[in-house]
Parts: sequence; C-alpha cells; structure tokens
Amino acid sequence: MLVLGLETSCDETGVALYDSEQGLLADALFSQIDLHRVYGGVVPELASRDHVKRMLPLIRQVLEEAGREAGQIDAVAYTAGPGLVGALLVGASCAQALALAWGVPAVGVHHMEGHLLAPMLEAQPPQFPFVALLVSGGHTQVVRVDGIGRYELLGESVDDAAGEAFDKTAKLMGLRYPGGPEIARLAEQGTPGRFVFPRPMTDRPGLDFSFSGLKTFTLNTWQQCRSAGDESEQTRCDIALAFQQAVVETLTIKCRRALRQTGLTSLVIAGGVSANQSLRQALERMLGEFNGQVFYARPRFCTDNGAMIAYAGCQRLLAGQHDGPAITVQPRWSMDTLPAI
Repeated sequence: MLVLGLETSCDETGVALYDSEQGLLADALFSQIDLHRVYGGVVPELASRDHVKRMLPLIRQVLEEAGREAGQIDAVAYTAGPGLVGALLVGASCAQALALAWGVPAVGVHHMEGHLLAPMLEAQPPQFPFVALLVSGGHTQVVRVDGIGRYELLGESVDDAAGEAFDKTAKLMGLRYPGGPEIARLAEQGTPGRFVFPRPMTDRPGLDFSFSGLKTFTLNTWQQCRSAGDESEQTRCDIALAFQQAVVETLTIKCRRALRQTGLTSLVIAGGVSANQSLRQALERMLGEFNGQVFYARPRFCTDNGAMIAYAGCQRLLAGQHDGPAITVQPRWSMDTLPAI
C-alpha cells in the first residue's frame, strides 16, 4: 500500500510517501520558524496561510523524488489533531479533496501517535510492549504501549509541557525563538554546579510532571543576576545548563519509575524534545540499570514531519480503518480514545 502523509498540526508543513513493503520512499518538510520568529512564537493565522502556500508544491516534490505518480497512491493520511484548528483544517481539506479526486480512502491520524510510532521508521525499531516518553512543545506524557492503539497513560504534565518550558524560559532570558535549541546550545558552554535548580515533583510518588515552577525559578535566578550587574554570556550559559539539567534529570527519574512500575526494559522517546542530546544520553545511561534499550527517531523525524503520519496512517489503513468524506479535525484529542489494531 502506497500512502501519502500530510502533516499540518502547527508550524511545519510535512509531506511523505510511505510504502507498506518498501518503507519510506520520500519526504519533504518546510519549517515556518523564520516566519514566526519575529513574533516570538507561532501566530496561528500565519501558520494556516503558509500551509496553504506550501502544501501542493511539497506534494509535487515528494512524488517526483519518489518516482511515483498520483495515480499510484492508494490512500491519503493526514493529521486530524491535536493541534491548531486552522492549520489542521488545511491538511484535512487537502487530504479529503485529493482522496475524492483519486478515488482512494483517507484517514485522520493522531499527531502524538505519529510521534510515538516515528522510531518504527528506523532500521532497528522497538518491539511491543514498551514505555514511551512523549516530549514536545505541547505534550509531556509517559505511556505504556502494548500495541498500536493500546495505550495506557501513566503520567503527564499538570501544567507546561517540557518543550513549552524550554521555549518560555528562553524567551524570559531574551533568547530567540524557538527556545529549545537555544537553551541546548548555551548549555554546552555552561559551568556545571554554578547553579542548581529543583527537580519538580520528584520528591513525591507518581509519574506526573510540572515545569511551570521551574520556569519561574529560572526567571528569578536570571533577574537576580541582572540586579547584581551580571548579564554576561557565561551567566546565560550557566543558567541554561542548570535548567536543562533539571528538566533532563526530572524526565529520567520519572522514566526510571515507569520502567520499574511496568517491569518493562524498552523505552521509546519521541517528540521534538527527544532530539536533545543530553536527554538521550541520560536515558541511555539509565537504561543500563535495566539492561534495556532506548529507541528514538533520527533527529529530522523528532520534530513534526509527514513521514510519521504516513507510517501511522498506513498501519491503520492496513487494519481496515478510514474516514468518511467529511472534513473533521480535533484540536484536543486524547490518545486513550484511539481504537486498537
């Protein structure tokens, strides 16, 4: 089955072609970072308009790179949620229009399920069951995964997601958008131990997260340094390192608990923050305690992309699932409601 995947949940337009027998044939991505950077964050209306502008050229590009024609496509998969409603509608309407024109089925994909399954695109994919850490700008969740659609939520953030905390903290420190890569870049030059930040909600049982207080602690530290006349680049680096270490260690502690709770030894990390090298290294060291293994997608498939949507959609289409012709999206959508296959 040859599936065209479309991703338009937020500020990146992703298109990919996935073949159920040959694997990923081609993918293309256009990031809107430069468009939104001047505003310090994503502007939904601008995001939607840019998706309209980029979608068809990217589809043509992917078809050409894969050496395929529109008539060979067997189905269209698209991100149906969660995400920005206007952006989602661009992908959904395009997918349904193409499916109608080509006489093929269309299927809406859960954005976070796409992230969760992205490591399946690698040469050595994880085997079910496993624990998954989903860390992105909008979500921080620990999930037990027994199969596609068989998800048990073990814990999640009660306020800011980890990626959101990275972006907000960077903005408070005057760093450019997006903040996650900026914090990671500065942290590489930080002085270990100069600042020590709290590891929120690790002093109590459970697997939930909270990063809002850590963001405030970072702001207070930065303001104290500024009041003392210290706004040096090194101080920014030291604070960035302390913040990143706190987030990474908090995530690691919770994942260790989840593995012990479930008795599993395989961990998948997915979502934009999973590209953070410090997080990957910390989780790999921790999995050594369990003689286990960490699985993650290559960096370009950690952020939003069409390949993960094409793959996830293909699995559900092969199971006989597809949508009707109505154009529907779900800006809020729990993975708990997804049917198992």
